[in-house]
Amino acid sequence: MYGKILTVPSGSLADELELIPGDKILEINGMKLRDIIDVSFAMACEDVEMLVEHEDGQQEMYEFDKDYDEELGVEFESAVFDGIRHCANNCCFCFVDQVAPDMRDSLNIKDDDYRMSFLYGNFITLTNMVPADFQRIRQYHLSPLFVSVQCTNPELRREMLRCRTADRLAEQLDRLEEANVEYHTQIVLCRDLNDGAELNRSIQDILARQPHALSMAIVPVGLTRFRQDCYPLKSFDAESAARVVKQVEVYQQQQRAKDGRTFIYLSDEFYLLSGCPLPPAEYYDGFPQLDNGIGLARNFIEEFKAAQRGAEAVKGEADRRQRVAVVSGTAIANLMQRLADSLQLAGLEVITVPVPNNYFGTSVNVSGLLTACDMLACLKNLADELDGILIPESALRSGDNIFLDDVTLADFCASLPCRVETVGGGRDYFAALTDWDNYSGVGNEPAAYMWQSNAAYTKRGGI
Repeated sequence: MYGKILTVPSGSLADELELIPGDKILEINGMKLRDIIDVSFAMACEDVEMLVEHEDGQQEMYEFDKDYDEELGVEFESAVFDGIRHCANNCCFCFVDQVAPDMRDSLNIKDDDYRMSFLYGNFITLTNMVPADFQRIRQYHLSPLFVSVQCTNPELRREMLRCRTADRLAEQLDRLEEANVEYHTQIVLCRDLNDGAELNRSIQDILARQPHALSMAIVPVGLTRFRQDCYPLKSFDAESAARVVKQVEVYQQQQRAKDGRTFIYLSDEFYLLSGCPLPPAEYYDGFPQLDNGIGLARNFIEEFKAAQRGAEAVKGEADRRQRVAVVSGTAIANLMQRLADSLQLAGLEVITVPVPNNYFGTSVNVSGLLTACDMLACLKNLADELDGILIPESALRSGDNIFLDDVTLADFCASLPCRVETVGGGRDYFAALTDWDNYSGVGNEPAAYMWQSNAAYTKRGGI
């Protein structure tokens, strides 16, 4: 096992040691390294002996002194050196199982690794945990973690996850709490399965685990046209989504009355699908599960409004008309148009282009799961009449600027006759609409990154 160096920032301790990309760190103070967690704890020592293997196969021992809190400063090719731990389940609702067969291999990785949960907020089911894992979590105090609950009924959870150890959730959460580990939770809600009375049970059981339980996110099951599992699942419609909103609001109000926190958060899809208004920003308590799609729409609105309040009066040029198309998933298109219209800019015409997700299936309606091919299909008869196009940054794989269907951002832009820019948050959207000539989203060059699993696609769909 080793950590292979990807980049060495100038001025870092690693730079002073003359380490270079491609070098492999084998041991620190005689300790074998499984992941960047081990590196972090090993480097806490002030006197360090570090065994490094260079690309030519030669090994070299580096001996040096450092400040207690001084880090090595390198970026590694992977956060885990001994291989990412794969999921032991065969969940009836698994999104990874519903990915198209011709997509890149990395999208088919089912990671269920407690280290990735601690480092990057990936949700884990705990079903592949062994006593040594809990011991290491205690030793290093890896907190908070992110736990996929799905339901607290042991028999139903075993049925949904189709794993013989899935019924041990209560025992496993007890062990985390005994180690004084906090955790966020998630429920993937399946209509007529773990909703209704089962959802009540799950909410009540997790509420009882406060303060170690920090939050609960409830997200609707996503079903694509590539799903082959015969387990009967149904998507939520407007009526059933409204029932969930009404059911959960009771607990939210109780919790806010009790301690001023909402604790339980519904994903945006429930509100957008049912037509129920989005909760105010304070209901999201600082957006602790934003990366899980919880409060993305509200956060986007708040960022947009904050930028609007902070800007001087914006005036468009009446003698210079610009037509900009805003591409989005069908769920959020109306919101994007309303925000654009609220600016009332002379000379700017904003055309919202809601893109049906024909690739995964039209029931998938978030922007982050749009493919380049679907976006191009909706733009082909419109692009010649445009001055520019805004596309959701969330549709790109973080770090690589590649869409889910393996089209690069550069190739996407080259396919269109006008300028294309990406939009991340509400501030970006405001800046793009009010200063199009000077606005710039992410570039076409790949960005450096430490590690990116498929969680960005399966956990966060983007607004």
